[in-house]
Amino acid sequence: MTLDYLRVACTLLAVSCIAPAHAQSADDAVALVRKAKGYLKSQGVEKACKDFADVAAGFQKGELYVSVLDMREAGHLKFVCNPKNARMNGKDVIELKDSDGKPFNKEIAELSKTKGQGWVNYRWVNPVSGNMEAKTSYFEAQDGLVLLAGIYKK
Repeated sequence: MTLDYLRVACTLLAVSCIAPAHAQSADDAVALVRKAKGYLKSQGVEKACKDFADVAAGFQKGELYVSVLDMREAGHLKFVCNPKNARMNGKDVIELKDSDGKPFNKEIAELSKTKGQGWVNYRWVNPVSGNMEAKTSYFEAQDGLVLLAGIYKK
């Protein structure tokens, strides 16, 4: 019986030590967007998007990844590249709502146009856990594009 308790305690200790290493912070999201923004400017959209989808290129870390959206056409916000869901590429998501009915992409588009950057909160499926979770994303506009990276709130 004591051995069972010891196993449980060791397992809980191991999990608690490992879990924080995978958690991403707001600073991580900002740093990734800024890194991606410079890379996109120097390499161009096609190469940048290819590399954003390549885990080895350094633009993905656990749940954190960078996506690019195009807001150059008035009233539209289209995915240029989404490394975790390539089926979204080319789709207009301006009207897309989260699981609570929040039109978060409209907020992203508006803040990108008026302030050039910002944060937005919404609920989205975590690609690592597969669960619907609260997420906050940081974004910056560049030449009519929006670069975005989000963290899941634990």
